[in-house]
Amino acid sequence: MVMCSFVWLLVVFVDQIIFGNAWAVNNFLMTGPKAYLTYASSVQVGAQTGIQECKHQFALDRWNCPESALQLSTHKGLRSATRETSFVHAISAAGVMYTLTRNCSLGDLDNCGCDSSRNGKIGGRGWFWGGCSDNVDFGERISKQYVDALETGQDSRAAVNLHNNDAGRLAVKSTMKRICRCHGMSESCSVQTCWMQLSDFRDIGNYLKVKYDQAQKLEMDKRRMRSGNSADNRGAIADAFSSIARTELIYLEESPDYCSRNASLGLHSTEGRECLQHGEGLNQWERRSCRRLCHECGLRVEERRTEIVSSCNCIFQWCCTVKCDNCSQVIVKHVCARREGGNGQNNRRRYRGPK
Repeated sequence: MVMCSFVWLLVVFVDQIIFGNAWAVNNFLMTGPKAYLTYASSVQVGAQTGIQECKHQFALDRWNCPESALQLSTHKGLRSATRETSFVHAISAAGVMYTLTRNCSLGDLDNCGCDSSRNGKIGGRGWFWGGCSDNVDFGERISKQYVDALETGQDSRAAVNLHNNDAGRLAVKSTMKRICRCHGMSESCSVQTCWMQLSDFRDIGNYLKVKYDQAQKLEMDKRRMRSGNSADNRGAIADAFSSIARTELIYLEESPDYCSRNASLGLHSTEGRECLQHGEGLNQWERRSCRRLCHECGLRVEERRTEIVSSCNCIFQWCCTVKCDNCSQVIVKHVCARREGGNGQNNRRRYRGPK
């Protein structure tokens, strides 16, 4: 069974479109061949942007968004729907929407420009809409056509994935900033012209990481789901979603134990992972990374020193050479390592869920 990563599936799918793959063209919901060539590169960059942000957000978590763990299929061919895959869907959809919207505002895409639908209308006391608002409606529409088309199932897993895609796109809208320009005599700012602008993508990543921490497990009526009746299945799914806000991330399955290696799921354990033990400006989450990644997973913290020699104190000499000294610097890293005489699992602290 081939195990496909959601993001790499999206990237490969875009490549198929670019190079004229007939299957991709016939099965993708777009309006014409020109749109494929116009938007494909933005979709590809956006998906990769989402994954890079995922790696940043989870750099010091037990699950750190590794390439091998981005697979949304299990060894049995059933796509997983854990808290972590909910974030992957959301941040990928957000990345695609974000890049399409930004490229639209920059004038890099055909038949797309600023959102001027509210220009001239009063927005509030002392200001009115104007300028060039980022066209998030365009980015949202095209992102749906590309990203959501990958979800072809009709079951609860497909519904969960589509919901999380939508939550990612709503995160782009929720984090937008209002930017204003002052007008008036001697820049008195008696009147302001304002428009909406995308936030930095890091802000979107931070927003979705909070949603990940607050993700809700979707409870399905298993008796109705087992009935085999498609109408009952649809009804059970609709009832389960009725109390979930569109902005929230949801999942179906509990996360595996990310302390331990699981080859079938592409998990490598936390052994060999770097953690932060000392340093100025570390926040509480960073300061506790060695405990979280090492000690609580039954591993010890090992200090590793590496000497790096590089050129320094370079002086230009007439004519025409540069003379440098060799300077050495010791780099200290702390990594999780097995305890002596053990396999690293016997001395684990009580496991408290995915971190």
